[in-house]
Amino acid sequence: MSINTKQNVKCPECGQMSDITVWSSITVKDSEDLKKDLLSGKINIFRCGSCGHTGLMPTPLLYNDEDKKLMISFSPCNDDAQAKKQYDEICKASKDSGEMKALEGYNLRFITDYNEMLEKILIFDNGLNDKAIEIIKLLIMMQEPEKADDRKCRFGKADGENMEFMVQDFKEQQVYTSKVPMETYNSIWNNLKASGVKEYSFGWERVNSAYATALLNGINNKFF
Repeated sequence: MSINTKQNVKCPECGQMSDITVWSSITVKDSEDLKKDLLSGKINIFRCGSCGHTGLMPTPLLYNDEDKKLMISFSPCNDDAQAKKQYDEICKASKDSGEMKALEGYNLRFITDYNEMLEKILIFDNGLNDKAIEIIKLLIMMQEPEKADDRKCRFGKADGENMEFMVQDFKEQQVYTSKVPMETYNSIWNNLKASGVKEYSFGWERVNSAYATALLNGINNKFF
């Protein structure tokens, strides 16, 4: 079920009051247009009609795509300790409520970054799994390890033969593209599954660069 509220928000820059629709839950089957608006960066983004200031509304969002068996709990947060606390809380709440049985076969993701949420949706829309994608992103970043701290790698798109990743360099203020053959994805994903990584979740997961690093450290290098 998609749920929203109407809020009257004061612009932090000019003080102008504006009405905004804030979504706390989006169920894709209710409206494909909502999903399109989310991927276009229109959901829960405040835009002042007076001065043009834009900003993300600090509102948690639950995204549910029943066809893709993907559920994302998005809680905007920049503090690692607070993010871990929120993650622990949602894991406990889901376990105590018994809802995990109803979510069998789902991929469940806890995310604190808006762009990462959009990236996850694109990954699963392309029929891919983010666990293998995070490994590939890490390998791309490792090509120039001395620049890794100044860069962010995101999945862009995929066709039948290749995947395209965007590498943003904040120091150089440049965006680079990196193409990776689908064969590489298939090899990594098959080896991950052979090592015991599941195609679906048994609880909420944080699948990010730290997750990928842990996988690489725990899996025999012969797979890669």
